Amino acid sequence: MKQLSQEEVKSICDKVMSFSKADECNVQLGGGSTGNIRFARNAVSTSGVINDTQLVVSVAFGKKQGIATINEFDDQSLEKVVRRAEDLARLAPENPEFMPAVAKQAFQASPTFHQKTSDIDPSFRAEVAAYTIEACRKNNLVAAGFFTNSNSFSSIANSNGVFGYQRETGLDFTCTVRTDDGRGSGWIKRSISDAGRFDVREAIDVAMEKAKRSLNAKALEPGRYTVILEPAATSDLIGNMLGGFDARQADEGRSFLSKKGGGNRLGEKLFDEQVNVWADPWHPEVGVLPWDNAMLARERTEVIKNGRVNSLEYSRYWAQKQKVGARASHGNMIMAGTNKTTAELIANTKKGVLVTRTWYIRMVDPQSVLLTGLTRDGTFYIENGKIMYPIKNFRFNESPVTMLNNIEEIGKPVVIAGDEVPYQMLIPPMKVRDFNFTSLSDAV
Repeated sequence: MKQLSQEEVKSICDKVMSFSKADECNVQLGGGSTGNIRFARNAVSTSGVINDTQLVVSVAFGKKQGIATINEFDDQSLEKVVRRAEDLARLAPENPEFMPAVAKQAFQASPTFHQKTSDIDPSFRAEVAAYTIEACRKNNLVAAGFFTNSNSFSSIANSNGVFGYQRETGLDFTCTVRTDDGRGSGWIKRSISDAGRFDVREAIDVAMEKAKRSLNAKALEPGRYTVILEPAATSDLIGNMLGGFDARQADEGRSFLSKKGGGNRLGEKLFDEQVNVWADPWHPEVGVLPWDNAMLARERTEVIKNGRVNSLEYSRYWAQKQKVGARASHGNMIMAGTNKTTAELIANTKKGVLVTRTWYIRMVDPQSVLLTGLTRDGTFYIENGKIMYPIKNFRFNESPVTMLNNIEEIGKPVVIAGDEVPYQMLIPPMKVRDFNFTSLSDAV
């Protein structure tokens, strides 16, 4: 599918705003192609490409808003979608939290496009699936997985002169490898924007090794253990917490960052001093668009600094209400680490549990971010710096706030977007003491 160029997009956005008779007009135009291949039981089941381009027009008369979408771009269609949005706005009640269109912003381009990912074609996807399936067959293992790649553009514009255009690429690969009797399981996930850094052989070797080593799992009594959490496990747990760094939730008493008696805990030390987390749209490994959904320009933001809550997200409405500056929402999260590998963390552990992955995570108590969930796809007992044997999976009840106060060692960060995470993260494996396993699970 042909991508719309910046000039073509600007022309469409300008036409849309010229048709508008409303007090203000906001435009979002984006699209592209997503290719995919799915396999299960060592055979490809589906593959295809999805192409789509969509225009979203939002207008306002005073505090009354209307939104309409369309995927046709001739002049008649563009005028039609504007009129539809305006008709809806006239019928809508006033929005008590309405904020007018943002003023003109300066956007600094971020590294969201990589040519090697853009060049991925059906043969590339087929080779990924073929290598995975053949490698598993040779080892008497069974693979099931999904590979997708995207090549797209995103743009925004409004009647105050805001305009932004940027191309994006992405690649996501997940694979579960089981032993042929179903008693052993390994898993891998790779989420990156640059296909030049993707190595299917490395990924599948990890998953196959986990599957083989997880056979004949033994039961270990539930309790509090020192654990080594691989990045896929840490991302799902910490992602649930980082999504709560919102000033409104905290000020209204709805989060772990709420202060008794009112207000929030900005500036308080809540975590171990080793914990440093920030957002950076220009990070070369996890670059994101330099604007958010409110059309605000993103910036590098220290979220947690030396264990202290350093900043919160303020929507434009809440910032105005609290008389502070509005901040664009974070598009990524980066946690500082060291150069230590997971193997080195294991080697430094006298007794503990290695957790490959967490899943089926649910919130128990938002005031403490107490989570419950299960381990899966490879859980192992460690003794004297070595993996001794596989163990049955656990259910856990744990808060990432508590977890980040019990850090013993941190490893080298890697890129991952877990099942519970709304954005890409660069996050390390970590060794944590007193992790609370509450019961056993027979699931593999």
